[in-house]
Amino acid sequence: MTDSKITDVTPINKLDCFIGKTFVSIEGMTPESKEIIFTCSDGSVYKMDHYQDCCEYVYLESVVGDVEDLLNTPILGATESSSSDTPPHFTHKREPESQTWTFYKFRTLKGYVDLRWFGESNGYYSESVNVELINNPTPLLPHEK
Repeated sequence: MTDSKITDVTPINKLDCFIGKTFVSIEGMTPESKEIIFTCSDGSVYKMDHYQDCCEYVYLESVVGDVEDLLNTPILGATESSSSDTPPHFTHKREPESQTWTFYKFRTLKGYVDLRWFGESNGYYSESVNVELINNPTPLLPHEK
């Protein structure tokens, strides 16, 4: 389902919607990914990505923690923060005109997973990450679970 053209979505403004959810599948949670799909035990499906416009580039820069810690256990915490400052120990290949770092932290009884998204542009285009509920997702077939 990753790199899909899903268009029937509801934007999520607060990550509180993840509290109490149990992820049974996570697709695309690897560095350089441009889309992550979270499938929950209740059948709901969420997407994290960026809508490409023109002259910006947004991707998942790093994942800290064990993704397995997010599976098959309730999410106890989910937060988002962002910054335009370059993190310590990060070196750009070339200095961007504008940049946004977006951080997501998920917590379960098993541990934490931190996602670090990087967006750069000429300053005119959005560098934000979208979090959306996919409306009417196609159910997974038994062999896809």
